[in-house]
Amino acid sequence: MKPEDSKDLRRAFGHFATGVTVVTTMGKDQTSGEDHPIAMTANSFSSVSLDPALVLWSIDKGSLSLSAFVDNDFFAIHILHSDQQEFSNRCATRNADKFGGIAWQKGIGDAPIFDDYSCRFQCQVEHRYEGGDHLIIVGRILDYDYKEQQDKKPLLFFKGQYHNVA
Repeated sequence: MKPEDSKDLRRAFGHFATGVTVVTTMGKDQTSGEDHPIAMTANSFSSVSLDPALVLWSIDKGSLSLSAFVDNDFFAIHILHSDQQEFSNRCATRNADKFGGIAWQKGIGDAPIFDDYSCRFQCQVEHRYEGGDHLIIVGRILDYDYKEQQDKKPLLFFKGQYHNVA
C-alpha cells in the first residue's frame, strides 16, 4: 500500500466511533533501570469473551512504550469519561508527565491504576499476537470496577476528533 493510501485508510477507519482508554503498566527506566509507571492513550480496546473474561487492545510497534507492554504481564485499562479529554491528550503525548498531579496507586501486578475513570479493568496478559504494524494484546480480567455516574458521559473519538454523546 502506498503511503498516501495508508493516510486515506486511517481516515476511513476514523469513521468508526470509539471510546477512549488509557492503558497502564510498569516499565524499566532506560537510564536507571528502575521501575516507573507507563501510560498511553488507546482506542483499540474491545471486549473478547465473558468466560473466560477477556479483553484486547493493540499497540503500535513503533511506540516508545512497546517494550514495557512486552516485558510486563500485568496492565490496566481505564475507560475515560467526557471530563478527561485533557488527560487523554496528555497520555497520547510522547515524553509528557502522565502521572503528575493525577491520583493513582499500584494495582494487581503493580500496574498503575488511576482513581478517576468511568470503568477500569486490571488484567494479566493471556496472549500477544502479531498484527501487522501493531501488537495485539489479549488480557484476562482479574478485577474490574465501574462508576455509575449519571452526569458523566463517555469520551468518544470520531474522524480524528473528540465528540460528545448527543
